[in-house]
Amino acid sequence: MSEKKKIGVLLSGCGVYDGAEIHESVLTLLAIAEAGAEAVCMAPDKAQHHVVNHLTGQEMPETRNVLTEAARIARGDIRDLATVSAIDIDALVITGGFGAAKNLTKWAFSGPDGAIDTEVQRLVRDIVAARRPVVGLCMGPTVIAKALEGTSVHASLSVGSTAEASPYDIAAISAGMEKAGAKAQLRTIRQVEVDADNLIISAPCYMMEGGVLEVRENIKQAIDALMTLLK
Repeated sequence: MSEKKKIGVLLSGCGVYDGAEIHESVLTLLAIAEAGAEAVCMAPDKAQHHVVNHLTGQEMPETRNVLTEAARIARGDIRDLATVSAIDIDALVITGGFGAAKNLTKWAFSGPDGAIDTEVQRLVRDIVAARRPVVGLCMGPTVIAKALEGTSVHASLSVGSTAEASPYDIAAISAGMEKAGAKAQLRTIRQVEVDADNLIISAPCYMMEGGVLEVRENIKQAIDALMTLLK
């Protein structure tokens, strides 16, 4: 019997407005388990950019740690990103939520000109260099674009489509990824973008208007495509 594939899941906190999107994160863990693989959760050990009251949308006068908050989703079974190397996992999934654009990068504040966490950049680059697959969900593709900025890898990535309803400016975010060196593609919540040359998959998820069932199917599509690449 072959050993289970280990799929890294990079979280950015806990909660859509200041951390990892909880639905996307949990549905990713479910899809990985359904595919017969093992999830390896991880997050950077550092302070969140800020804390948001998810009832009011207002910033709260307190500080929280990204790794500690992400541990809520992982049920405590989580690693400090700084301790994870490409050799530890067979693939990497980056979930969405504003934490991807506030804690993993600073895209929420400076767009494609914002900084990226150095440990996030290291792991993504090492995974890609090792020819292991990477999946970006929701805003996850912007993290991949920033991580690969300045390299010879120009990944095809998608954060959604301008042809259907979205709560976000898909055109502007896509243009930002192009500025960072990626090739932006338009995909709906029922589609995934598969860059077979670079082994990179992206799925729009909650970047598009949709319910939890549609997001669940989109994530399953992405993880199924990932497992196909791993074969």
